[in-house]
Amino acid sequence: MDLEKQPSSAPAPAPAPAPAPAPGLRASDADRDRIAQILADAVAEGRLTAEEHSDRLDSLYAVKTVGELDVLVRDLPAPGADTRQEAVYRAVGAPAGAPVETVVAVCSSSSRKGRWRPGAHTRAVSVLGDISIDLTQAVFEQQVTEINVTSILGNVEILVPENVTLRGYGSGVLGNFEVRGEGRGETDPQAPVVIVRGFALLGNIEARPKLGARLVDLANRLRKGR
Repeated sequence: MDLEKQPSSAPAPAPAPAPAPAPGLRASDADRDRIAQILADAVAEGRLTAEEHSDRLDSLYAVKTVGELDVLVRDLPAPGADTRQEAVYRAVGAPAGAPVETVVAVCSSSSRKGRWRPGAHTRAVSVLGDISIDLTQAVFEQQVTEINVTSILGNVEILVPENVTLRGYGSGVLGNFEVRGEGRGETDPQAPVVIVRGFALLGNIEARPKLGARLVDLANRLRKGR
């Protein structure tokens, strides 16, 4: 007796992408933050000179519509289009395609602190703003945590526990990039590693251990190993 062939179920259609804002629509604060981040990335990567960035940043707060904002970044890659990010993940041992947490402060302040779980990769962009990233009570779920920082006329401070290995790679143009207390956690191979990469243009980036703050999980591992 022949069995009747059952029709295979068709895969569910993929959700349609959200429509792009109309060019004539009035720009919101979120729209300006998005463009400011693209401009900050461009000057950090050498796609724009400091003068070009300054001119476009002035226009960013002068124009009124979404279409006028898009003109400012028409010749620049969109966020996520640069394949260097995948290479960074492989270099630090994080899986390709892992989520990137972004902290942005444009003429404002932003902070991450308390008992939180930083991802393997965090991007911080400060334009005329202040950012504080406090890792002293953070729960590290990976060996290497990398923070990429761009500061344009802004200030970014990163605090880590004393027994975490801190490394820094960056520079400043009429600004300051400083990583203090590098390598304090290197006496223990299990210590988490925090890598700070940054570029400061007329801004300040500082990373340092917070005196008296120690990673409790690391202390527990040390006791178990005795």
